[in-house]
Amino acid sequence: AFDKVAKLLGLGYPGGPIIGELADKGNYKKYHFPRPMTDKPGLDMSFSGLKTHTRNLINEQDIKIPEVKHDICAGFQEAVIDTLITKCKRAIEQTGLNSLVIAGGVSANHRLRKKMDDMLKQIGINVFYSRLEFCTDNGAMIAYAGHARLSNGERSTMAIETRPRWPLDTLQEIK
Repeated sequence: AFDKVAKLLGLGYPGGPIIGELADKGNYKKYHFPRPMTDKPGLDMSFSGLKTHTRNLINEQDIKIPEVKHDICAGFQEAVIDTLITKCKRAIEQTGLNSLVIAGGVSANHRLRKKMDDMLKQIGINVFYSRLEFCTDNGAMIAYAGHARLSNGERSTMAIETRPRWPLDTLQEIK
């Protein structure tokens, strides 16, 4: 979602760091952005509607004005973060787990880390993040996860079960 919105705003790639930087200069309350699927039960997420909303807003506003661009970045970022926090909190409640790992490119976002830390601290959940230098390199994150599992003595065969569409609310089934 960050890369798509960055492209719509004429920003570079990857979009997350650039949007985060501009968002720091903006007012996230200036424009309304939906929090997708937070009013629906379950853990599924889709940011397509948020991207469409953002595209329409960009088309309506003069993004050549720096403040407008900053405010759009701030509002978009806040909507994504709020959605992720809502879904993570729901996942913790559904699974009863006491730890959460935040990974992937968006995990480098300092506002996400701050808001996630605040929420998880309130409910007594441990949180773990990838080191910043690994957040934007999915290959490095996968290799690190493999290394950690091998170091713990875990092994798997090629007979591992895969599912192209694996609903998040069935995570407890994973052994």
